Amino acid sequence: MAKPLAERLRPKTLDEYIGQKHLVGKNAVLRNMIESGRIVSFILWGPPGVGKTTLALIIANQLKVPFYTLSAVSSGVKEVREVIDKAKHSGFFNSNAPILFIDEIHRFSKSQQDSLLAAVEQGVVTLIGATTENPSFEVIRPLLSRCQLYVLKSLDKDDLLELLDRAITHDTELRNLGIRLKETGAILRYSGGDARKLLNILELVVGAAKGSAIEITDELVEQCLQQNPLAYDKDGEMHYDIISAFIKSIRGSDPDAALYWLARMIEGGEDPKFIARRLVISAAEDIGLANPNALLLANAAFDAVNKIGWPEGRIPLAEATVYLAASAKSNSAYNGIDEALSLVKRTGNQPVPLHLRNAPTKLMAELGYHDGYKYAHDYPGNFVVQQYMPDSLRNERLWHAQHSPSEEKMYQRMLRCWGERYAE
Repeated sequence: MAKPLAERLRPKTLDEYIGQKHLVGKNAVLRNMIESGRIVSFILWGPPGVGKTTLALIIANQLKVPFYTLSAVSSGVKEVREVIDKAKHSGFFNSNAPILFIDEIHRFSKSQQDSLLAAVEQGVVTLIGATTENPSFEVIRPLLSRCQLYVLKSLDKDDLLELLDRAITHDTELRNLGIRLKETGAILRYSGGDARKLLNILELVVGAAKGSAIEITDELVEQCLQQNPLAYDKDGEMHYDIISAFIKSIRGSDPDAALYWLARMIEGGEDPKFIARRLVISAAEDIGLANPNALLLANAAFDAVNKIGWPEGRIPLAEATVYLAASAKSNSAYNGIDEALSLVKRTGNQPVPLHLRNAPTKLMAELGYHDGYKYAHDYPGNFVVQQYMPDSLRNERLWHAQHSPSEEKMYQRMLRCWGERYAE
């Protein structure tokens, strides 16, 4: 059985390796380390299909050291210790410690990661971990502190075109098929910077093509794939990156960008309720008092999505997204409550002024509870100057208006009521 194209084209040397010039290009940090023959433990962080496993294999091959690999899915603490024990013996006469490669190291439990610490610290093994998830969240701090961290990037257009050219000109099974790349837009778009996906798509298209000369076009690629296999991990890093871009686009008043990121989430299969919840939060946090209707609309969109689901739920979500992005912005309420929480933490439980206290019993009334309280509605304009803050905090200011058209009306009323106290 023939190996998959991606496996047949796996590079054996750094010179064959495509992409990651910032790490393995001329005079780059990893290349210099490898060429010196001495490497330290490190973790490779990047999206799927960018060459993490390949790079680990190249390093082991170039340094000519034993290479062990563990699966984060099927290996327990017992298997980790067995490999470390093997490494102790195999590495005795070598100048470099054996390499222990752990793919998807973020799937290792805390106890599994703990079992690596001593071996890494003592140099029994050189650990190379690969992960698609943010190591600062998924790798325990003691292990992370013992390893360098290198970030791999999605392959760019030039890298992918170079890989395509290598596949159709160097692969033993493809080079004699007369393959012509007439159009590359679709195959590049669907690969999403993932080399493995690119080669899998190429292999699929070539297998489906008819005739002696194969001409690859965007139409042919789309026919073979039928749909856009968008990269979107609802439990991973991309989930948080895209929702972050979505909210920041709303905050930055860019409806086009906000709709784009909304579409990315919809196509990726995101939970519509999650999107709706974030819109409600954004309405309160970013639009706030500049346009109180925003919160009403966001809540209405949330209710609508719950009632109708997909695919029609995209419409109220889009309506709320555009409205929030195009709306005036204010985070004065958001800042105000955070300042208030900070003040409470600093000052503790300050006593409620007597005139503001409730007096449901005769004893409480005799003690002065409620005494001197002025009922605002009994005064002109339904306002009377009165102390509402605790005595020790009477001069503290927490809410600062941001003077959007809507908020300006509130600010002016505060000036009329309180005078200099609210002057900005």
